[in-house]
Amino acid sequence: MEIIPAIDLIDGKCVRLTQGDYAQKTIYNENPLEVAKQFEDAGIKRLHLVDLDGAKKGEVVNLAVLEKISNDTNLVIDFGGGIKKEETLTSVFNAGADLATIGSLAVKEPELFYSWVEKYGAGKFLLGADVKNEKIAVGGWLETTGLSVFDFIAGYLKQGLKNIFCTDISKDGLLQGPSIDLYKKIIEKNPEINLIASGGVSSVKDLEVLKNNGCYGVIIGKAIYEGKISLNELSSFLR
Repeated sequence: MEIIPAIDLIDGKCVRLTQGDYAQKTIYNENPLEVAKQFEDAGIKRLHLVDLDGAKKGEVVNLAVLEKISNDTNLVIDFGGGIKKEETLTSVFNAGADLATIGSLAVKEPELFYSWVEKYGAGKFLLGADVKNEKIAVGGWLETTGLSVFDFIAGYLKQGLKNIFCTDISKDGLLQGPSIDLYKKIIEKNPEINLIASGGVSSVKDLEVLKNNGCYGVIIGKAIYEGKISLNELSSFLR
């Protein structure tokens, strides 16, 4: 199972929100590059980099942080938050992102996203399925739609997209355990998916359960920053 730490960015700083609420923000480090290097030094190969300013504004804000981390580490970076236009997508790839994370746009403008997948290849994208009560949420989690997560994922699998991460917003940032039942359901319905779990991870035991239930990877944020999981403890999961 792939271990993918998250760095969420507001004002160029490494932060975490609770349940996607911008009013419930904790700053963990003012230097995201320092954090990324700590991950790399621990043997981690992937990074989930989220521009929360960009998600809220609808255009990428923290591109310079992506560029810095890409230039100074060998981490495979997926970057998302505010990618709404192709010129922005190009700038994200040029700044060093290996994959672009697309969430809201895939819900609101599927035809545009299909055209990007066709042009750049499905392997260049990580599809984000943010969920509240099995329904997709968009816009930095500020808006819930009527679209079922299962229908959303099935539609994009037909387009060749297999790399998908799913965040249960009700769990995110609470350190109360991930949505195991939701992930099991998704994997049962779509066994060919590379499903990355996100939200709620609070212990190494959670990681073992996710691995045993067929998750391809897991995004971990607050549990690392709050010391619930040490970087040393992650070593047994690293490929």
